[in-house]
Amino acid sequence: MTQEEFRYLFEMHFSAIRKYVFYRSGNTDVATDIAQETFLKIWEKHHSIHPETAKSLLYKIAGDLFVSHYRKEKRSFNFFSHFVSDEDGQTPEDKLAFEQLKENYKKALEKMPEKQRTVFLMSRAENLKYAEIAEIVGISVKTVEKRMNYALKHLRTFLNYE
Repeated sequence: MTQEEFRYLFEMHFSAIRKYVFYRSGNTDVATDIAQETFLKIWEKHHSIHPETAKSLLYKIAGDLFVSHYRKEKRSFNFFSHFVSDEDGQTPEDKLAFEQLKENYKKALEKMPEKQRTVFLMSRAENLKYAEIAEIVGISVKTVEKRMNYALKHLRTFLNYE
């Protein structure tokens, strides 16, 4: 891999890698650090990496680095820490109901198993198709469907929509 290919890889995938790690960790600082470390590892091995396999290798390295970090830190998920709502035209009751829903949703995501949460957020927050998620995470489309089904069931149960 040349320096130009590495630069292109970085520009095309850094944001996606950072989001992928964020969905798993819930922390933007950790996500940025791990994404940077992922590209550092790619650069260290750039002479032996083929550009056509680099994307899947990025996700594999980022996932492995996250697991290492998670085992050390065991941080909780905080998806809504930077969420801002549009409050124009809302009654105080609407604002309160939204805040309660947001808190319940956050708790449901925290309690959701990591694999389900990752697939759910990649689908819902990033609007990725199941095939794209399967490729990124390195699982089958059927496994993505199963995890998504469990994630939605978890949310319905946790938020008392059943």
